[in-house]
Amino acid sequence: MKNSIDIFSKKLSSILKKISKNERNKIKLIASKLSNNYVNGGIVYVFGTGHNHCIAEECLHRAGAFAGVTPILDKRIDFSYGIKKASEYERNPKLAKNILKKYNFTKNDSIIIFSTSGINQLSIEIAKIMKNKKIYVIGVTSKTYSDKLKKIKKSKLYFYNDIYIDNYSPIGDTLINYKDFGVTSSSTIAGIFILNSLWLEMSSKLKNQNPFPFYLSSNLPNSKKHNKILEKKYAFINNKLK
Repeated sequence: MKNSIDIFSKKLSSILKKISKNERNKIKLIASKLSNNYVNGGIVYVFGTGHNHCIAEECLHRAGAFAGVTPILDKRIDFSYGIKKASEYERNPKLAKNILKKYNFTKNDSIIIFSTSGINQLSIEIAKIMKNKKIYVIGVTSKTYSDKLKKIKKSKLYFYNDIYIDNYSPIGDTLINYKDFGVTSSSTIAGIFILNSLWLEMSSKLKNQNPFPFYLSSNLPNSKKHNKILEKKYAFINNKLK
């Protein structure tokens, strides 16, 4: 395909520009809510199945990322047991209570749920449970894709959110048509862009917090002391920090 990288870059840039323009106010609103919750002792949880599980993992002790965040990780919903099992589990709402039982949620906590199609039953059930717990629920999904797959609103993740951000990924989550097949995806890049946009907004609101709740790269000199303070603060809720 001639100029394929340029074509991909242009299409991907178009999606990021849509998010920047159309979701800007939502991102600022959410960042304000999460920052206020943090000051009051709240934790931000991040959940996703399959490839969205990668976005949850991106939150774990990431250089430049917000420290008061706990990814909800589970081997059944990544690819540890293979793609077939992962696909089966993400469609099983009965797993939700089992996955969430190891976390002690409080009224100031929040959760960001990533699901591009927005129809996987496990993600929807997680949102329902958290809403019932009065936890602030944020969805990241493609409204166009979701609306194409399901007509009934109650079958979609965004119906159960306090607020959702559209990642503008196209139907099928592919950007380029090649020999009647969709090639290249955007949702993971868009999701991480949204996540880091939230962290950046939050950093300005939390600039006077001590310690400043953002991790330094472990490769930087003098990062160990700062990161160790944050690790100790959140190890009680996130055993991956121990």
